[in-house]
Amino acid sequence: MNANSNEILFFSFFLLFIIILLVTDLGLFQKKSHALSFKEAVGWTILWIGISIAFYYLIWSHGNLIHGTDTFEKLQHRIYTYHHPINIQGLTLQEALTLYNHNLSLEYLTGYLIEYSLSVDNVFIIVMIFLSFKIRPIYYKKVLFWGILGAIVMRFIFIFTASALIQRFSWFFYIFGGMLVIIGVKMAYEFLFTEKEEHIDTENHPVVKFVSRFFQVTREDKGHKFWIMENRRLFITPLFIVLLVIEFTDVLFAIDSVPAVFSVTQDPYIVFFSNIFAILGLRSLFFLVINVMNRFHYLKMGLAVLLTFVGLKMIGHEFFKLDTKVSLYIIASIIAFSIIASNLRTYLLKKRTTK
Repeated sequence: MNANSNEILFFSFFLLFIIILLVTDLGLFQKKSHALSFKEAVGWTILWIGISIAFYYLIWSHGNLIHGTDTFEKLQHRIYTYHHPINIQGLTLQEALTLYNHNLSLEYLTGYLIEYSLSVDNVFIIVMIFLSFKIRPIYYKKVLFWGILGAIVMRFIFIFTASALIQRFSWFFYIFGGMLVIIGVKMAYEFLFTEKEEHIDTENHPVVKFVSRFFQVTREDKGHKFWIMENRRLFITPLFIVLLVIEFTDVLFAIDSVPAVFSVTQDPYIVFFSNIFAILGLRSLFFLVINVMNRFHYLKMGLAVLLTFVGLKMIGHEFFKLDTKVSLYIIASIIAFSIIASNLRTYLLKKRTTK
Protein backbone atom coordinates (compact mmCIF):
# COMPACT_ATOMS: atom_id res chain seq x y z
CA MET A 1 0.00 0.00 0.00
CA ASN A 2 1.54 3.37 -1.04
CA ALA A 3 1.69 6.53 1.06
CA ASN A 4 -1.33 8.16 -0.62
CA SER A 5 -3.46 5.08 0.02
CA ASN A 6 -2.39 5.11 3.66
CA GLU A 7 -3.29 8.79 3.98
CA ILE A 8 -6.72 8.22 2.46
CA LEU A 9 -7.36 5.18 4.67
CA PHE A 10 -6.19 6.84 7.91
CA PHE A 11 -8.03 10.06 7.10
CA SER A 12 -11.22 8.13 6.24
CA PHE A 13 -11.12 6.27 9.57
CA PHE A 14 -10.51 9.57 11.36
CA LEU A 15 -13.49 11.25 9.68
CA LEU A 16 -15.66 8.19 10.39
CA PHE A 17 -14.66 8.40 14.05
CA ILE A 18 -15.54 12.12 14.16
CA ILE A 19 -18.89 11.48 12.43
CA ILE A 20 -19.72 8.74 14.96
CA LEU A 21 -18.93 11.14 17.82
CA LEU A 22 -21.09 13.89 16.30
CA VAL A 23 -23.99 11.57 15.43
CA THR A 24 -23.88 10.08 18.93
CA ASP A 25 -23.90 13.59 20.37
CA LEU A 26 -26.81 14.64 18.15
CA GLY A 27 -28.81 11.44 18.65
CA LEU A 28 -28.37 10.91 22.37
CA PHE A 29 -27.79 14.33 23.85
CA GLN A 30 -29.77 16.72 21.62
CA LYS A 31 -33.24 15.30 22.31
CA LYS A 32 -33.98 17.96 24.87
CA SER A 33 -32.77 21.54 24.51
CA HIS A 34 -31.25 22.86 27.70
CA ALA A 35 -28.31 24.95 28.82
CA LEU A 36 -25.46 22.82 30.12
CA SER A 37 -24.84 23.27 33.82
CA PHE A 38 -21.32 23.98 35.10
CA LYS A 39 -21.07 20.36 36.30
CA GLU A 40 -22.12 18.99 32.88
CA ALA A 41 -19.70 21.36 31.13
CA VAL A 42 -16.82 20.15 33.31
CA GLY A 43 -17.71 16.52 32.56
CA TRP A 44 -17.92 17.05 28.80
CA THR A 45 -14.71 19.13 28.80
CA ILE A 46 -12.84 16.33 30.58
CA LEU A 47 -14.28 13.79 28.11
CA TRP A 48 -13.20 15.74 25.00
CA ILE A 49 -9.75 16.45 26.42
CA GLY A 50 -9.45 12.74 27.28
CA ILE A 51 -10.29 11.73 23.70
CA SER A 52 -7.77 14.27 22.39
CA ILE A 53 -5.04 12.91 24.69
CA ALA A 54 -5.90 9.33 23.62
CA PHE A 55 -5.31 10.41 20.01
CA TYR A 56 -1.95 11.85 21.08
CA TYR A 57 -0.93 8.38 22.30
CA LEU A 58 -2.14 6.84 19.04
CA ILE A 59 0.20 9.13 17.09
CA TRP A 60 2.97 8.55 19.66
CA SER A 61 2.87 4.81 18.94
CA HIS A 62 1.63 4.60 15.32
CA GLY A 63 1.99 8.09 13.81
CA ASN A 64 3.95 6.77 10.84
CA LEU A 65 0.76 5.02 9.62
CA ILE A 66 -0.74 8.42 8.71
CA HIS A 67 1.49 8.67 5.63
CA GLY A 68 2.46 5.01 5.30
CA THR A 69 6.01 5.84 6.38
CA ASP A 70 7.74 2.48 6.79
CA THR A 71 11.15 2.86 5.09
CA PHE A 72 14.16 5.16 5.52
CA GLU A 73 13.47 6.73 2.11
CA LYS A 74 9.87 7.60 2.99
CA LEU A 75 10.92 8.80 6.42
CA GLN A 76 13.58 11.12 5.03
CA HIS A 77 11.07 12.41 2.47
CA ARG A 78 8.52 13.26 5.18
CA ILE A 79 11.11 14.94 7.39
CA TYR A 80 12.35 17.01 4.45
CA THR A 81 8.87 17.87 3.09
CA TYR A 82 7.37 18.99 6.41
CA HIS A 83 10.60 20.28 8.01
CA HIS A 84 10.39 18.13 11.14
CA PRO A 85 13.22 19.18 13.54
CA ILE A 86 14.69 15.68 13.94
CA ASN A 87 17.80 13.87 12.68
CA ILE A 88 17.63 10.11 12.02
CA GLN A 89 21.20 9.64 10.80
CA GLY A 90 22.91 6.66 12.43
CA LEU A 91 19.65 5.20 13.76
CA THR A 92 18.08 1.86 12.94
CA LEU A 93 14.75 1.96 11.11
CA GLN A 94 12.81 1.15 14.30
CA GLU A 95 14.67 3.84 16.28
CA ALA A 96 14.06 6.35 13.49
CA LEU A 97 10.34 5.54 13.34
CA THR A 98 10.07 5.85 17.13
CA LEU A 99 11.77 9.27 17.05
CA TYR A 100 9.54 10.36 14.15
CA ASN A 101 6.34 9.22 15.92
CA HIS A 102 7.29 10.88 19.20
CA ASN A 103 8.05 14.17 17.44
CA LEU A 104 4.82 13.94 15.43
CA SER A 105 2.79 13.39 18.61
CA LEU A 106 4.44 16.41 20.27
CA GLU A 107 3.63 18.54 17.22
CA TYR A 108 0.00 17.42 17.48
CA LEU A 109 -0.12 18.13 21.22
CA THR A 110 1.48 21.57 20.83
CA GLY A 111 -0.88 22.44 17.97
CA TYR A 112 -3.85 21.26 20.02
CA LEU A 113 -2.74 23.38 22.98
CA ILE A 114 -2.42 26.47 20.77
CA GLU A 115 -5.79 25.91 19.11
CA TYR A 116 -7.60 25.10 22.36
CA SER A 117 -6.16 28.17 24.08
CA LEU A 118 -7.15 30.46 21.22
CA SER A 119 -10.61 28.87 21.33
CA VAL A 120 -11.17 30.48 24.72
CA ASP A 121 -10.90 33.91 23.09
CA ASN A 122 -13.29 32.71 20.39
CA VAL A 123 -15.73 31.62 23.12
CA PHE A 124 -15.86 35.18 24.48
CA ILE A 125 -16.92 36.40 21.03
CA ILE A 126 -19.57 33.67 20.74
CA VAL A 127 -20.95 34.72 24.15
CA MET A 128 -21.26 38.30 22.86
CA ILE A 129 -23.04 37.06 19.72
CA PHE A 130 -25.62 35.13 21.74
CA LEU A 131 -26.19 38.02 24.13
CA SER A 132 -26.36 40.65 21.37
CA PHE A 133 -28.93 38.65 19.39
CA LYS A 134 -30.84 37.82 22.61
CA ILE A 135 -30.74 34.05 22.03
CA ARG A 136 -32.20 32.01 24.87
CA PRO A 137 -29.66 29.76 26.66
CA ILE A 138 -31.69 26.60 25.93
CA TYR A 139 -30.79 26.99 22.23
CA TYR A 140 -27.04 27.49 22.74
CA LYS A 141 -26.29 23.76 22.43
CA LYS A 142 -28.04 23.35 19.07
CA VAL A 143 -26.42 26.41 17.48
CA LEU A 144 -22.98 25.41 18.76
CA PHE A 145 -23.40 21.83 17.48
CA TRP A 146 -24.16 22.90 13.91
CA GLY A 147 -21.57 25.67 14.17
CA ILE A 148 -18.92 23.09 15.04
CA LEU A 149 -20.01 20.89 12.12
CA GLY A 150 -19.63 23.80 9.72
CA ALA A 151 -16.29 24.76 11.27
CA ILE A 152 -14.90 21.26 10.60
CA VAL A 153 -15.68 21.61 6.87
CA MET A 154 -14.24 25.13 6.70
CA ARG A 155 -11.06 24.13 8.57
CA PHE A 156 -10.51 21.22 6.17
CA ILE A 157 -10.61 23.59 3.18
CA PHE A 158 -8.51 26.28 4.85
CA ILE A 159 -5.81 23.98 6.25
CA PHE A 160 -5.13 21.95 3.12
CA THR A 161 -5.26 25.06 0.92
CA ALA A 162 -2.77 26.83 3.22
CA SER A 163 -0.53 23.73 3.22
CA ALA A 164 -0.54 23.59 -0.58
CA LEU A 165 0.39 27.28 -0.74
CA ILE A 166 3.24 26.84 1.77
CA GLN A 167 4.60 23.80 -0.07
CA ARG A 168 4.42 25.54 -3.46
CA PHE A 169 5.35 29.07 -2.39
CA SER A 170 7.64 29.04 0.66
CA TRP A 171 7.30 32.81 1.10
CA PHE A 172 3.70 32.27 2.26
CA PHE A 173 5.23 31.03 5.50
CA TYR A 174 6.70 34.50 6.09
CA ILE A 175 3.36 36.14 5.25
CA PHE A 176 1.58 33.98 7.83
CA GLY A 177 4.32 34.73 10.38
CA GLY A 178 4.15 38.48 9.80
CA MET A 179 0.36 38.38 10.01
CA LEU A 180 0.51 36.63 13.39
CA VAL A 181 3.00 39.17 14.77
CA ILE A 182 0.74 42.04 13.66
CA ILE A 183 -2.34 40.38 15.23
CA GLY A 184 -0.42 39.66 18.44
CA VAL A 185 0.90 43.23 18.77
CA LYS A 186 -2.58 44.62 18.00
CA MET A 187 -4.15 42.40 20.71
CA ALA A 188 -1.51 43.52 23.23
CA TYR A 189 -2.02 47.20 22.35
CA GLU A 190 -5.81 46.92 22.72
CA PHE A 191 -5.40 45.20 26.09
CA LEU A 192 -2.89 47.71 27.46
CA PHE A 193 -4.06 51.03 26.02
CA THR A 194 -7.73 50.84 25.09
CA GLU A 195 -10.80 50.38 27.21
CA LYS A 196 -13.11 49.77 24.26
CA GLU A 197 -16.16 47.68 25.14
CA GLU A 198 -16.81 44.84 22.74
CA HIS A 199 -20.10 45.30 20.92
CA ILE A 200 -21.91 43.59 18.05
CA ASP A 201 -24.26 45.66 15.91
CA THR A 202 -26.99 43.12 15.15
CA GLU A 203 -28.64 45.32 12.53
CA ASN A 204 -25.56 46.25 10.52
CA HIS A 205 -23.47 43.10 10.88
CA PRO A 206 -22.13 42.08 7.40
CA VAL A 207 -23.71 38.62 7.63
CA VAL A 208 -27.12 40.03 8.61
CA LYS A 209 -27.05 42.55 5.76
CA PHE A 210 -25.91 39.94 3.23
CA VAL A 211 -28.56 37.34 4.19
CA SER A 212 -31.31 39.97 4.30
CA ARG A 213 -30.61 40.85 0.66
CA PHE A 214 -31.37 37.32 -0.57
CA PHE A 215 -33.78 35.82 1.98
CA GLN A 216 -36.85 36.80 3.93
CA VAL A 217 -35.92 37.06 7.60
CA THR A 218 -38.54 36.74 10.33
CA ARG A 219 -38.04 38.97 13.35
CA GLU A 220 -40.10 36.72 15.60
CA ASP A 221 -38.71 34.05 17.92
CA LYS A 222 -39.44 30.69 16.25
CA GLY A 223 -37.94 28.53 18.96
CA HIS A 224 -35.37 25.96 17.85
CA LYS A 225 -36.16 26.26 14.11
CA PHE A 226 -33.60 27.59 11.63
CA TRP A 227 -36.18 28.30 8.92
CA ILE A 228 -39.94 28.14 8.49
CA MET A 229 -42.50 28.12 5.64
CA GLU A 230 -45.30 30.67 5.81
CA ASN A 231 -47.74 31.22 2.94
CA ARG A 232 -45.48 29.08 0.73
CA ARG A 233 -42.55 31.39 1.39
CA LEU A 234 -39.29 30.44 3.07
CA PHE A 235 -38.26 32.55 6.05
CA ILE A 236 -34.88 32.49 7.82
CA THR A 237 -35.16 32.69 11.60
CA PRO A 238 -32.94 34.76 13.95
CA LEU A 239 -31.44 31.48 15.23
CA PHE A 240 -30.13 30.65 11.75
CA ILE A 241 -28.75 34.18 11.40
CA VAL A 242 -26.81 33.65 14.63
CA LEU A 243 -25.47 30.33 13.29
CA LEU A 244 -24.21 32.08 10.14
CA VAL A 245 -22.62 34.87 12.22
CA ILE A 246 -20.79 32.25 14.31
CA GLU A 247 -19.57 30.48 11.16
CA PHE A 248 -18.36 33.81 9.75
CA THR A 249 -16.60 34.55 13.04
CA ASP A 250 -14.91 31.14 12.99
CA VAL A 251 -13.55 31.83 9.49
CA LEU A 252 -12.00 35.07 10.78
CA PHE A 253 -10.72 33.23 13.85
CA ALA A 254 -9.12 30.55 11.66
CA ILE A 255 -7.02 33.23 9.93
CA ASP A 256 -4.85 33.54 13.04
CA SER A 257 -5.32 30.14 14.71
CA VAL A 258 -4.50 27.89 11.74
CA PRO A 259 -1.24 29.70 10.77
CA ALA A 260 -0.29 29.57 14.46
CA VAL A 261 -0.42 25.76 14.35
CA PHE A 262 1.59 25.77 11.10
CA SER A 263 4.37 27.40 13.12
CA VAL A 264 4.65 24.10 15.01
CA THR A 265 4.18 21.63 12.16
CA GLN A 266 3.85 21.89 8.39
CA ASP A 267 2.15 18.50 8.17
CA PRO A 268 -1.44 19.42 7.17
CA TYR A 269 -2.84 16.22 8.67
CA ILE A 270 -1.41 17.02 12.10
CA VAL A 271 -2.68 20.61 11.79
CA PHE A 272 -6.14 19.30 10.88
CA PHE A 273 -6.23 16.70 13.69
CA SER A 274 -5.22 19.25 16.33
CA ASN A 275 -7.77 21.77 15.03
CA ILE A 276 -10.65 19.30 14.91
CA PHE A 277 -10.17 18.00 18.45
CA ALA A 278 -9.98 21.57 19.77
CA ILE A 279 -13.17 22.47 17.85
CA LEU A 280 -15.00 19.37 19.13
CA GLY A 281 -14.35 20.53 22.67
CA LEU A 282 -15.51 24.07 21.92
CA ARG A 283 -19.14 23.59 22.96
CA SER A 284 -18.40 22.22 26.42
CA LEU A 285 -15.65 24.85 26.75
CA PHE A 286 -18.25 27.50 25.98
CA PHE A 287 -20.50 26.43 28.88
CA LEU A 288 -17.46 26.13 31.13
CA VAL A 289 -16.05 29.55 30.28
CA ILE A 290 -19.41 31.34 30.47
CA ASN A 291 -19.48 30.43 34.18
CA VAL A 292 -15.95 31.67 34.94
CA MET A 293 -15.44 34.51 32.42
CA ASN A 294 -14.27 36.93 35.11
CA ARG A 295 -11.29 34.66 35.88
CA PHE A 296 -9.60 35.16 32.48
CA HIS A 297 -8.65 38.84 32.62
CA TYR A 298 -5.05 38.37 31.40
CA LEU A 299 -5.78 35.62 28.88
CA LYS A 300 -6.03 38.09 25.99
CA MET A 301 -2.55 39.40 26.82
CA GLY A 302 -1.25 35.83 27.07
CA LEU A 303 -2.70 35.00 23.65
CA ALA A 304 -1.13 38.16 22.24
CA VAL A 305 2.29 37.00 23.48
CA LEU A 306 1.62 33.49 22.14
CA LEU A 307 0.69 34.73 18.64
CA THR A 308 3.69 37.07 18.55
CA PHE A 309 6.00 34.22 19.59
CA VAL A 310 4.75 31.76 16.97
CA GLY A 311 4.77 34.52 14.34
CA LEU A 312 8.42 35.34 15.04
CA LYS A 313 9.16 31.61 15.05
CA MET A 314 7.70 31.33 11.53
CA ILE A 315 9.60 34.36 10.25
CA GLY A 316 12.90 33.15 11.68
CA HIS A 317 12.51 29.43 10.95
CA GLU A 318 15.43 29.49 8.48
CA PHE A 319 17.83 31.02 11.01
CA PHE A 320 16.94 29.12 14.18
CA LYS A 321 15.06 25.89 14.72
CA LEU A 322 13.37 25.18 18.02
CA ASP A 323 12.94 21.61 19.14
CA THR A 324 9.24 20.66 19.23
CA LYS A 325 9.47 19.93 22.95
CA VAL A 326 10.95 23.40 23.62
CA SER A 327 8.11 25.04 21.65
CA LEU A 328 5.58 23.05 23.69
CA TYR A 329 7.16 24.17 26.98
CA ILE A 330 7.26 27.84 25.94
CA ILE A 331 3.65 27.86 24.70
CA ALA A 332 2.38 25.97 27.77
CA SER A 333 4.26 28.41 30.04
CA ILE A 334 2.72 31.46 28.33
CA ILE A 335 -0.80 30.07 28.74
CA ALA A 336 -0.22 28.86 32.30
CA PHE A 337 1.25 32.21 33.38
CA SER A 338 -1.72 34.16 31.97
CA ILE A 339 -4.22 31.85 33.72
CA ILE A 340 -2.33 31.97 37.04
CA ALA A 341 -2.03 35.78 36.83
CA SER A 342 -5.76 36.04 36.02
CA ASN A 343 -6.76 33.89 38.99
CA LEU A 344 -4.39 35.78 41.29
CA ARG A 345 -6.01 39.06 40.19
CA THR A 346 -9.48 37.62 40.88
CA TYR A 347 -8.38 36.43 44.31
CA LEU A 348 -6.85 39.80 45.24
CA LEU A 349 -9.93 41.72 44.06
CA LYS A 350 -12.22 39.40 46.02
CA LYS A 351 -10.03 39.78 49.10
CA ARG A 352 -10.07 43.58 48.77
CA THR A 353 -13.86 43.70 48.51
CA THR A 354 -14.34 41.54 51.62
CA LYS A 355 -12.34 43.93 53.80
